[in-house]
Amino acid sequence: MGVLGASGYAGRELCAFIQSHPGLSLAFATANEQRGTTTRIGGKDVTFVATEDAKLNSAELIFSSLPHGASKQWVNTAQNSGARVVDLSSDLRPGNGCEGIPYGLTELARPAIKSARLVANPGCYPTSAALPLIPLLASGEIQGADIIIDAKSGVSGAGRDAKQGSLYAEVSEGIHAYGIAGHRHVAEIEQELSAAAKKPVVVNFTPHLMPMSRGILSSIYVKLNNGATAEGLRDTLAAKYKDEPFVRLLPNGQAPATRHVRGSNHCVMNVFADRVPGRAILMSAIDNLVKGASGQAVQNMNVMCGIAETTALEQEPLFP
Repeated sequence: MGVLGASGYAGRELCAFIQSHPGLSLAFATANEQRGTTTRIGGKDVTFVATEDAKLNSAELIFSSLPHGASKQWVNTAQNSGARVVDLSSDLRPGNGCEGIPYGLTELARPAIKSARLVANPGCYPTSAALPLIPLLASGEIQGADIIIDAKSGVSGAGRDAKQGSLYAEVSEGIHAYGIAGHRHVAEIEQELSAAAKKPVVVNFTPHLMPMSRGILSSIYVKLNNGATAEGLRDTLAAKYKDEPFVRLLPNGQAPATRHVRGSNHCVMNVFADRVPGRAILMSAIDNLVKGASGQAVQNMNVMCGIAETTALEQEPLFP
C-alpha cells in the first residue's frame, strides 16, 4: 500500500492503520516538504519521499491524501501505474463534475466499492450527515426541504498546514462559524441526499469550529412526512444499521457526543422528537480523522481487496 500526502493528519493516520493491518506493508509514504525525514508511525520507522519519487507501481492500492485541487492529477497517474485508488480529497466526490466514481460511504455502497478501481472517500461533514439522513429520505419518512445541518468540528478538520484561523489564540475558549452558505461540502451532501430521495434535496448547512482537536457533532433538523414519527425514524435507522460494526443507534433518549467515538471508526446517532409538531432532530457523532477520513478509507480498501471489513479498525473509542 502507498500513501500520497502522508505528513498531514489523515495521511499519518492512514500510515498507522496500514502498519497495524495484518498482511499489509507500507510501500511508500510521500511528503514533499518533509522528504528524507524518518519518523515513527504505528510502531515502525517511515521515511517520507517526494511525491514524484514514489514508486507507484510497487503498490497494489494507493491512498491519496493530497490537498484538494492537487489530488486528481496524481490519482490519474496512480491509476495508470495499475494501482487501485482511494482518494480522500474532494476532487472526485459528487458535485464536482465527476461521474461514475463510487462514493465510498461504505455502509451504503458496498457493491459498487467492491468492484471499483477508484473510490472517492466522503468528506467528514457529509459522512456525519448522510448516515442518518439517507435511510430516512429513502424511506420517505422525512421531507427533502428545510433540512438544517448544524455541525461542529475539531480543528484537525482544517488540516495541518499553518493557518491563522487554526492558531491556538484564534480557536481556544470560543466557537465560530465558517464557510457560511458556501462550504464546499454542500454540493456533495445535496447530491447524495437527492439520490436517496429520488428528487432534489436542498439543505442549510453551517459548520462551526470548536476548541478541540478532533470530532464532529451534527445536529440535523428535519420535517416529517404525514404519518411519520420520531419513533418510526428510530425504527428505520435501527433496522438499517443493526448488523453494521461501525454505526450504532444509541439507547432512546441518549444524545451522541464526540467522546463516544474519539479515536475510533464508529458513528453513533439518535433521533429525538422536536417540541414543534411535525419535526424531529437527528444527531450524529464521528471522529473526523477516522470515520470522517482515514478509517473510512481503510474500510473501503478492505472491501475493495476482499479483506474482512473491520480489519485494523477494531479499536474502541478512547476513554476518557
